[in-house]
Amino acid sequence: MEFAIRLASEMAGQTSPNPLVGAVCVKDHKIIGMGAHLEAGKPHAEVHALNMAGEAAEGSDLYVTLEPCSHYGKTPPCALKIIDSGVKRVYIATLDPNTLVAGKGVKLLEDAGIEVHTGLLEHEAARMNEAFFHSIIHKTPYVTLKAAATLDGRMATEAGSSKWITSAEAREDVHRLRHSQDAILVGVNTVLHDHPFLTTRLPHGGKNPIRVVLDRRLLTPADTPVTQDASAKTLIYCLEDAREAAYAPHVEVVRLGKRDFLREVLKDLYRRGIMTLLVEGGPRVHASFLELGLVQALWLYQAPKLIGNGPSLFDSAVRSDMADSLDLTIRDVERFGPDVRIRAVFGERE
Repeated sequence: MEFAIRLASEMAGQTSPNPLVGAVCVKDHKIIGMGAHLEAGKPHAEVHALNMAGEAAEGSDLYVTLEPCSHYGKTPPCALKIIDSGVKRVYIATLDPNTLVAGKGVKLLEDAGIEVHTGLLEHEAARMNEAFFHSIIHKTPYVTLKAAATLDGRMATEAGSSKWITSAEAREDVHRLRHSQDAILVGVNTVLHDHPFLTTRLPHGGKNPIRVVLDRRLLTPADTPVTQDASAKTLIYCLEDAREAAYAPHVEVVRLGKRDFLREVLKDLYRRGIMTLLVEGGPRVHASFLELGLVQALWLYQAPKLIGNGPSLFDSAVRSDMADSLDLTIRDVERFGPDVRIRAVFGERE
């Protein structure tokens, strides 16, 4: 199962909106087949593993990180493939929260006389697919807030200069993060002041996430990089009564009501198949997401610099008591050049 999880993890950023899944087929203490889900619409991990095993799959054990699907979608049900292959035992790390599956895959296998065991390395497999689980359960993307700051918590100087707070090594890691995300979001002020492309720039290329701009009054110019550069689709979310504006074909304007604006943005992104969202806005955008409890993870890059005055990390509401703070659980701390990256999650302690 550890090997199956490793196989699945290697596909991070490739399978959305599908989960990461790995499978390993074992017989007589030898691995006879292995596979991972590579891309939505392509064969699932179990299919790759069983095809590799061939006729030897008869009487084998199959280790799979997620409950095999039991419904017809873009591919046939994996549970039927397992049954037809003559597998004797199936070990499943986690059940699938998708209502189309949710225990139905296990039932199909058991009804066919296959011995099924669940919960093997469940915590590790669930963490690997936490974005998928969140999006399926809440019908919104898994939101990661990314920020870069000095040691005294400043995102820019008082004059607005922010290039560059962090080193080239840290900025390259940010591009790896972008590569793993379905969409990247900023506020209109970032577009107006920084003119970002919001693309992935890695030495050997990378996947560009869909660009999302929060722009209630529709102030985004038609001649700025996110509206001129067609290497990625751009979604601009504004209010229903915002001005009219014309943009290039890769830009779509989405008009929403004022009520629960941010939540409606997330719901619309989910309907578009976006499972993971990276928020790279400034202090006010960060605060808007945090105050509404819409953030699941934080990636904070801190540079060994002191500025003094300047915009702080989060332009948030005043909290008079420490009990009102937003608590996180730090998952890891890693150095990139002179800087450190802190990865943390919101919610319960692990």
